Amino acid sequence: MRDMVIAQVARWAGEIPQAPAYTFVDHLGGGSRHTLTWGGADLRARALAVRLRELAGPGERVAVLVPQGLDYVVAMLGTMYARLVAVPLFAPGLPGHAERLAGAYADADPLIVLTTTAALPTVTGFLEAARAPKHVITVDTVSGLLADEWEHEPVGPDDLAYLQYTSGSTRTPAGVEITHGNLTANVTQLWELFRARPRTSVAALWLPLFHDMGLVATVAMPMMGGNLAAFMDPVAFVMRPVRWLRLLSEYDDVFTGGPNFAYEYTAARVTPEEKAGLDLSGVRVMLNGAEPVRPGTIEAFDAAFAGCGLRPEAHTPAYGLAEATVFVTATGRDERPVVTSFDRDALREGRAVPAGTGARSTLVSCGRPHGQLVRVAGPDGRPLPDGEVGEIWVQGPNVARAYWRDPGRGVFGAVLEGAEGGWLRTGDLGVLHDGRLYVTGRIKDLVIVDGRNHYPQDIEVTVQEAHPAVRRDRVAAFALSLEEAQERLVVVAERSRHGLGADAGEVGRAVRAAVQKFHDLSVHDFVLTGAGTVPRTSSGKIARRACLRAYLEGALAGSTGV
Repeated sequence: MRDMVIAQVARWAGEIPQAPAYTFVDHLGGGSRHTLTWGGADLRARALAVRLRELAGPGERVAVLVPQGLDYVVAMLGTMYARLVAVPLFAPGLPGHAERLAGAYADADPLIVLTTTAALPTVTGFLEAARAPKHVITVDTVSGLLADEWEHEPVGPDDLAYLQYTSGSTRTPAGVEITHGNLTANVTQLWELFRARPRTSVAALWLPLFHDMGLVATVAMPMMGGNLAAFMDPVAFVMRPVRWLRLLSEYDDVFTGGPNFAYEYTAARVTPEEKAGLDLSGVRVMLNGAEPVRPGTIEAFDAAFAGCGLRPEAHTPAYGLAEATVFVTATGRDERPVVTSFDRDALREGRAVPAGTGARSTLVSCGRPHGQLVRVAGPDGRPLPDGEVGEIWVQGPNVARAYWRDPGRGVFGAVLEGAEGGWLRTGDLGVLHDGRLYVTGRIKDLVIVDGRNHYPQDIEVTVQEAHPAVRRDRVAAFALSLEEAQERLVVVAERSRHGLGADAGEVGRAVRAAVQKFHDLSVHDFVLTGAGTVPRTSSGKIARRACLRAYLEGALAGSTGV
């Protein structure tokens, strides 16, 4: 049986015990750096595993309510060492995510909660209103002396490693059952595709560790080759995005990633003076995933940092989802992103036809799969030929088996006509063109008005470009069901900082005219609202269904219907 990736920690602790494994750059604590060597990571993981097994047996759930930092890494490693099931969450107090934390915690129903001394007061307050676990452990107070008591237990590929709660863009967050075999397979796929070099390549990231991309890229990937992961708090990135680029500039062979909005945000916020000290020539892969990849974002980011040595080939569009651990497809290393313009009307009808002189939808390819299979299928489970839009189906050793407490009927184990084995139905729409995958949207988000399909992200781009008072990447377009089974378009948009004094009526007229012109679609209601109102998921996606609920409940703060 092949060793699981978690076993690599002990291997590197034996071969290169003093080599750095994880470095946390604590910008919120004055910029100090804290490093765990491979020897230190293994020792603390063994010590925590001993403490956990004093309280629980294999298979019990352990909720990780730990702030971003090295203690989070130790919490995940120790739980997996102990053959318990980690539930990567976050310490209470994260703005906009209280409901998600409460829901995921209640669904997982953990026996043990891991936290830190600093976070204990807020965790205690949270647990007063939740079903209390039997035990709460502060990771930072577990004595390393316990490590010698640990007796190694082999981990099998079918053993559950953790429950990865989905971001909740189109459904209530659900815990995906990720086995050690799933994690090992997906990390191997990423490692091979991007040709990382053992003990040399560095991962430099700011992604939250409770998110699937952050967890796999920051905690698991370095285990493959005894590499270093340097990371920071997402809040530190949002406050000053140049911190991310400065971290990348420190290394000659560095990998990173983030959602599309992060690249757009960074290109807009980093000043010419800050760029002067950057050297991005060592960046090998900048994974762009977790939400639709926009061609304008790639162009803007490349133009903004070409003078800092950034290679266009470094930008790597990708597609993935928690139900497949995280990674499904990506552009290959040293390949430039492939951008294709399709005829918009044909795309609405389910056909990907290269654009002529008419209206067009320009999409970025998310590349090809590696170590797994991807097909596009119709509603009847029949595979569709290249050029036809349908649901993206995935099969591979990285695909999870079920949701926690829910077998996921209709999602996992689906039957594809003419193919063997079970398949994952992703709920995403896409098309294969020239062998590359293009993601066109989510089935549940599709806006259908008068029998015609409209992709909400296309409408949202039109809206944000219609008037400078509309804040970029803070627009939600969705269908409102009326009587007699009619659906009408509603658009909610946040005001930009530059548009605080703009007349709402003027903005509304500009938006309605643009949507009518480019989509031949009338806006039933346009709502201009305050900053921070449009809900987003933990991965940065626009949570359109949550926005619809807020709209119906009249809960959009500072809103003006125009």
